Amino acid sequence: MKIRDSVVLITGAAQRVGRSVALSLAGHGAHIGFSYLSPDEPWAETLRDLKACGVQAHAVQADVTQVNQVRRLVDETITALGHIDVLVNNASVWLKKPVLEITEQEWDTALTVNLKGPFLVSQMVARHMQTRGNGLIINMTDLSAFQVWEGYAHHAASKAALVALTKTMALELAPTIRVNAIAPGTVLLPEGATDEKRAWAIDKSALKRVGSPEDVARTVRYLIEEDFATGSVYFVDGGRSLI
Repeated sequence: MKIRDSVVLITGAAQRVGRSVALSLAGHGAHIGFSYLSPDEPWAETLRDLKACGVQAHAVQADVTQVNQVRRLVDETITALGHIDVLVNNASVWLKKPVLEITEQEWDTALTVNLKGPFLVSQMVARHMQTRGNGLIINMTDLSAFQVWEGYAHHAASKAALVALTKTMALELAPTIRVNAIAPGTVLLPEGATDEKRAWAIDKSALKRVGSPEDVARTVRYLIEEDFATGSVYFVDGGRSLI
C-alpha cells in the first residue's frame, strides 16, 4: 500500500506519540482522521498542523470504549475523507498500582480503554475494509506485554491481551486485512521527567539512548508499505526487551 493519498484513522492522536505519527504520515501525503477524548487536548492545533501539510484532515471527539461513539467516529471519518485504508489503535491509558491495591474500577478502566477500545474500533473499521477489499490495522502495545513490570498488573494484562487480539485478527481477517502491533520502548519521556528518569531509561536500553516518536512513525510507515507483514509485533525499544 502506498502512503501518499491513503486515508489513516488514528485514535488518540491529538498529542504525544499519536500526534507525531499523524504528522509524519501527513508529511508523506496521507490524509488523516483522528480521535481525541477531551476538548482540553490540543486537537485543534494538531488538526491545523496536519492541514498545513497539504492533506485532508478531520478530528472527532470520541470515547473509543463506547460503541455509539466509535460508530460516529468511523462514520464521520468516512464521510469527511471518503474511506479508511489504515487504522492505528493508539488511544491508551497508563495506570500503576500494586496488585493488591488495584480497585475494580481501575482494573476495568485499563482493560476497557486498552483492549475493548481497540477491539470496537477494529471491528467496525474492518467491516468497511472488507467491503473495500484491502486494509491494515496497527495496534500499539508496549513491553509490559512481554516483561514483568511490578505495579502494572492491570496495564500489562490489557496490553498482553491486545497482542493476542492482534494475532487472532490477523488470522481471521486475512488475506484482505493485515493486522500488526508495535511495542515501543522509551520513545518519549513524560513532561517534567527528571535527569534520574532519563538516566534510568538510557541504562535500560541496549543502545544506551532514549528513542523518539519518529522511531514509531517510521515503523508505521514501514508496515503500511510492506504488504507481506501480518500477525507480528514489531519492537521499537532500543533493545530494552533484551535487558
